[in-house]
Amino acid sequence: MRASHAERERAVDVLKAGFAEGRLSQNEYEQRITRAYQAQTYGEIQVLVADLPQGPIGQAQFAPRPMVPPTFLPAPRTNGSATGALVCGILGTMVGVTAIPAVILGHKARGEIRRTGEQGDGMAVAGLVLGYLVIGFLALMVAVVVLAVGASS
Repeated sequence: MRASHAERERAVDVLKAGFAEGRLSQNEYEQRITRAYQAQTYGEIQVLVADLPQGPIGQAQFAPRPMVPPTFLPAPRTNGSATGALVCGILGTMVGVTAIPAVILGHKARGEIRRTGEQGDGMAVAGLVLGYLVIGFLALMVAVVVLAVGASS
């Protein structure tokens, strides 16, 4: 792989540190500096610093990443099924019919969140809880109606 100017400068910095620590003689230091500035490939640079404490330099060290504050990083994605589970759970308290999709979407979302690492686990759990509560309430109401009809006849 061809060497960049930044890679050459990094190698020169390593050589300077080695010379300052007394690991290189003046003559060897000057020879290596000259070879570093003339290096065409990454392999040539790596040979120059391989015997120094900071070498061999990995390629990741040559390409510095800009430090980005967490504030400016993109927000993690929220799972769509978790949002759907919460919406269906809330609607289920009013309509009742959407409680079953809330439970299904809640279980589906929790599996996806575990697998992909997305956000939204709390929303999925809330959708599950609301869905199961509504289903339980509806089942209780059906049982009361059946008992009332049975008792009246």
